[in-house]
Amino acid sequence: MITQNIQKSISEASQVIGKTWPLYSFVTSNPLSGYERLPFKEAVQQAKGFLNAQVFPETSIFRHAWKTGEIDHKELKQLLAENGLLKSPEFYLDLLSAQKQVEIKNTAHKIDRIMAQWLSTFLDEGLAEWEMPGKEEGFYNVWRKLAKYDAELKIKNAQEIPHTAAEALTLVLKDFTEAEITSLFKYHLAALPGWTGFINYRTASNSTWQQAYPITLEEYLAVRLFICKKLNLSLLPPKSVMPRENSIGQIQYLWLKAWEKSWQNKLATALAKNKLNTTEKEFNSPEAQLVFCIDTRSELIRRHVESTGNYETFGYAGFFGIAMDYNTANDTNSRKSCPPIVPSAYVVTEAAQANKGNQHLAHSKKNENLKFANYFLKRMKNMLPSAFGFVEGSGFFYGMSLIARTLKPGYLYRIKQKKNTTYEHIYEPQIHHSHSKEAANSELSLSEKVSIVKSAFDLMGWKHFAQVVLFVGHGSHSANNPFSSSLDCGACAASPGRHNARMLAKLANLREVREVLKENHQFNIPDSTVFIGAEHNTTTDEIVIFDSLIPESHHIKLDEIKSNLKAAQLTATRERLHVTEDSIFLAQDKANNWGETRPEWGLAKNAGFIVAPRKLTKNINLDSRYFLHSYDWETDTTGKALEGIMQGPMVVTQWINNHYYFSTVDNKNFGGGTKITHNITGHFGVVQGNGGDLKMGLPLQSVSLSDNETYHQPLRLSVLIKAPLERVNDIISRNQHLQTLVDNEWIYLLVMNPLKNNKIERYTAGLNWKNLSKEETTKESSLTEEALEEMAF
Repeated sequence: MITQNIQKSISEASQVIGKTWPLYSFVTSNPLSGYERLPFKEAVQQAKGFLNAQVFPETSIFRHAWKTGEIDHKELKQLLAENGLLKSPEFYLDLLSAQKQVEIKNTAHKIDRIMAQWLSTFLDEGLAEWEMPGKEEGFYNVWRKLAKYDAELKIKNAQEIPHTAAEALTLVLKDFTEAEITSLFKYHLAALPGWTGFINYRTASNSTWQQAYPITLEEYLAVRLFICKKLNLSLLPPKSVMPRENSIGQIQYLWLKAWEKSWQNKLATALAKNKLNTTEKEFNSPEAQLVFCIDTRSELIRRHVESTGNYETFGYAGFFGIAMDYNTANDTNSRKSCPPIVPSAYVVTEAAQANKGNQHLAHSKKNENLKFANYFLKRMKNMLPSAFGFVEGSGFFYGMSLIARTLKPGYLYRIKQKKNTTYEHIYEPQIHHSHSKEAANSELSLSEKVSIVKSAFDLMGWKHFAQVVLFVGHGSHSANNPFSSSLDCGACAASPGRHNARMLAKLANLREVREVLKENHQFNIPDSTVFIGAEHNTTTDEIVIFDSLIPESHHIKLDEIKSNLKAAQLTATRERLHVTEDSIFLAQDKANNWGETRPEWGLAKNAGFIVAPRKLTKNINLDSRYFLHSYDWETDTTGKALEGIMQGPMVVTQWINNHYYFSTVDNKNFGGGTKITHNITGHFGVVQGNGGDLKMGLPLQSVSLSDNETYHQPLRLSVLIKAPLERVNDIISRNQHLQTLVDNEWIYLLVMNPLKNNKIERYTAGLNWKNLSKEETTKESSLTEEALEEMAF
């Protein structure tokens, strides 16, 4: 019974931590995902207490937004008045500014340091030249065997330590009540949220590393608490008297909400001014159609592509509806290439194209030689007998390389791009089952192939097809950047989207698939239509088309498209980098500069998600602040497509939005800290300086212009859907998780109702809505002017 209570307490306590994703698949996610069952305002106050973190923007950020008009004066004054705050906004700004941040001393520093050392050693994924012996036995078992060698622990032999983690916890906690145990677990898990978040990730993903070297939160707590007991360190959290944060937090919350409502009002005004609407005539025979990821960076390139010719663009989640892992020809390891919340049903491999056998063999040989060279150099640098001689002998060549990479990074980038063997000219993707051993490597049935293509077309509301259709995944390029995967496609689990784009194009080109789509699903794809995979490099805005299998009949058309995409790259980089000349060269320099801290801004400044036809936003410059998903409510007669968008992309964009929000409001606790003092540990993460907690969020340079000036505006996600309100309400009522997110204000939800003259309504709670122009009322206020006067002194 005691063991069951302990397991229950661990499960409950683990809600205070999120998941820390490894660098090679760094997915942006809500660090407070375990709190989503609570209203946002209540959740952040709890997290503030457990993590000793800031949870609202700094006063200087609010002041800047107020002065620049980003916070509407009327909105703020009304919210303040509804909560009994009748003084001027400036008064409350000054009140917030007067609050000094109380630095709470970390009384658990010693045990934190000890645990960080053991975890970094055990969890290493091949970076260390000498591995911890016996890791395959699991964290607790190997620690039990090796603890006697750590003099600081004062353990003479393994017999002093209980045989199992469960026994250790039972021994340590025998005198505590169940409520005390849960509180104690929360405190100790929140002490190193980066490391415990990574354990959380390992156990949830059951990765190959976890299978080989298992670790659980129970084992972590058993080791930590046993050491605390052995060294007479405190088990229970310190009882500290917190300042009156509830009142201050309420004011901060109202300022944040006023800013967010002001943002929503501006969107509504912009859409009202845009005279185009979805009831107008169809798009006139586009020369080509391009499907981009819903990523906010796609908004910029879509505008510039559309300006170069008669092109129609769509937005769709960048994994293109294929829940897959993939293996490249260069690597036998599988990498997830679909949203983290979606289990992979398929595996995609690369096989040599017909008549490309010789090129395939040559590429394989070159790849093997490169692998051996890298392995050889690593051994030479790390082995004691050869290290000093290697440094002496290779110093000149490394020096010349550093000079070239520093002075001419763009030039080297262009040379590398020309020399690279492009996979699409040798290999083509092959898709197989992966969900069971029996079905592994088996081919998909025709119905499965049709289902993948049909789902993509349904979600975008596709009605007609141009002669050339490009599925454009996206990836990023940067040098010397541990967080480079955070700039790739989040919908592909921080992998580039090219593999998914090529796979969907191949399936859509199959004649048997087209025949079924036409006969059974009313998708009449002309014989002249060709689907092609492509990739948008978000650092340079170059779009590479994988056209090696395209028939000769389309070459002239494709050459014209490539020329226009080059023109779009020029104008897009000029806008993004705020320069008028040499913008492409500058972008390439940033991409390959090993000293560049901000190769690109990623999804910084994201604030909204629009689910609607492109016509709704086509004439508006949204400044790369919105995720854009194509959707036509009239073709979605059952509402299934919209439900899929709300269950998938809407939830994922909320993850992204909150990841940026919390990395901005407290970069030390929720972010990655400054890149300047980063050190990579174990191939999977970074620490600040020479140790400490594992960093779990975005580095400071990804969200800030400087140490004192932010770039990202920390706003919660505002989602606007163009669809009948009854349809949206029905979907929310049938999906408890979605209702929890919108009821608890982790997401703002707006609906543009085409059945009511495109009136925009805002979700309030409990399946209730109000016109955007009508102000919401707050039921109760927890503040009084007397309390505020007292706080001011």
